[in-house]
Amino acid sequence: MFADPEKITELLTELSGGDRQVVDQLAPLVYDQLRAIAQRQLRGERAHHTLNATALAHEAYLKLVDQTRVNWQNRAHFFAIAAQAMRRILINYAHKRNAEKRGGGEPLVTFDEGAMMRETRPQELLALDDALSDLEELSERQGKVVEFRFFGGLTHEEIAEVLHVSVPTVRRDWRLARAWLSRELKSGL
Repeated sequence: MFADPEKITELLTELSGGDRQVVDQLAPLVYDQLRAIAQRQLRGERAHHTLNATALAHEAYLKLVDQTRVNWQNRAHFFAIAAQAMRRILINYAHKRNAEKRGGGEPLVTFDEGAMMRETRPQELLALDDALSDLEELSERQGKVVEFRFFGGLTHEEIAEVLHVSVPTVRRDWRLARAWLSRELKSGL
């Protein structure tokens, strides 16, 4: 069960205002949802991944509360940024792992929500990250929608709140971005 969104927003506002004492109050309120986001992101990673959901959630939380220039809008904004932080952590890990293996010309997968349900090779994660970066150059908002939905598990309503757009706009961006990413990843085969 997730904590009261209004309390989280209140503490985030205090944190944005420079009150570092709220960090200890905030942690137990956001921990379960951070861990749920981490579990979604790690779902497709290989077995015996050296990062587990707890470690990923902790690392992301420490990065988030250490920010001094972020003006937290609300809890949805916090969790959207948490999803971005976790994505970066996993991408950095994949870069490191890929550098170790330099591996083997295996085919890339298409963009599919179900793709993360199975084991994901570092090359696939890096290809998705590259394609997502290309998408963000074409449409930053569509890139954010994919990142918040796919990597962060935010709902369309939460994404709309963070991006200050309507829910139908988020749904349209999600459909278009998924189609574009799928085409881009297929062409990399």
